[in-house]
Amino acid sequence: MIVRSLLKNQTRLFWVLHLGGWFAWGVIVKYAFTRALFDDTAPGYFMYVMVITVIGIVLSLGLRMVYRYLWNRRAWVQAFGFLGGCGTAGYLWLASRSFIYSRWFASHKDMEAWNEKMGSAAELYQKVSYMDTFLSSCTIMVAWSVLYFAIKYYQVFQEVQKSALRSASMAHEAQLKMLRYQLNPHFLFNTLNAISTLVLEQETELANRMVTKLSSFLRFSLDNDPMQKITLEQELAALKLYLDIEKVRFEERLSLELDIADESREALIPSLLLQPLVENAIKYGIAQSVQGGRLRIAARVFAGELLLEISDDGPGVELVDGQIPDASGVGLRNTRERLVELYGHQHSFHLSKTEPHGLTVNIRIPFEAN
Repeated sequence: MIVRSLLKNQTRLFWVLHLGGWFAWGVIVKYAFTRALFDDTAPGYFMYVMVITVIGIVLSLGLRMVYRYLWNRRAWVQAFGFLGGCGTAGYLWLASRSFIYSRWFASHKDMEAWNEKMGSAAELYQKVSYMDTFLSSCTIMVAWSVLYFAIKYYQVFQEVQKSALRSASMAHEAQLKMLRYQLNPHFLFNTLNAISTLVLEQETELANRMVTKLSSFLRFSLDNDPMQKITLEQELAALKLYLDIEKVRFEERLSLELDIADESREALIPSLLLQPLVENAIKYGIAQSVQGGRLRIAARVFAGELLLEISDDGPGVELVDGQIPDASGVGLRNTRERLVELYGHQHSFHLSKTEPHGLTVNIRIPFEAN
């Protein structure tokens, strides 16, 4: 929980890593290693280590300000700032360490005694020690800078990745909504044409019933978010509203058969998935027959999948490789595309002939219980 909170707050994460890393270097790398290497250390050596650690913290904060200023500059400017910053910070750190150690922690008499003992080698040793300390100071600043840039670029990569995921999600959502909303104008066009025909024929009572049923269906459609899934039971309730509209047109010429297994009623499916398929069956199947026809809707749960079947006994269509050649309607195409967007390869959408005549649509999607 604490780690997750730190990852969300980048400022707090920086300070935890910054202070924790520097004090870990001071206590473990500098102090503990020196005590393990030498039998004894100068009095107050731990305080000296803490002081130079704090100086290192301040200098690296200066590097952070430089790097933030150079962040959006050209690559060669950033490289120059990186090398120059590390070299300058390393030198300042070395100078402050030498000043503090010689001024407060190493006695003047001890240094003179050590110089007399070493003789001519003392100057050479001091130069080598100075260069070694300078290189180690610069190395530490380089290591801090590398970690800073690594974390910074990782955070940028995470933001870019999140942005890409958000963009993909928004595009996916827009695609699904577009496919879903394309169905309403198509359905409205057909229904309003039917109402217009009834009005022209002075079938005012039937026209009024159709308007009332249309109002109820559209209310249900608008109340359901296209991005949300509903249960098959709710989908069938919406389908009943639509079929009530069609029954005004077809009366006894349209018969409905439902074969819905109890377990499948609580399965989650995309809202208004079946309506365009039923509309397609009525328009190209049942409406083409003088005697009308029968519409059958079946649902089963098998092997962790929901199996849906919509069939009619109309005249049928010619199928080529399970497709309707030169099909121009939006119902089947949009349903297929919605399933691809939602389920990818975890679904199937298959067309076949109903025996002895008609068209059957079979859909297989993962079973998700409400």
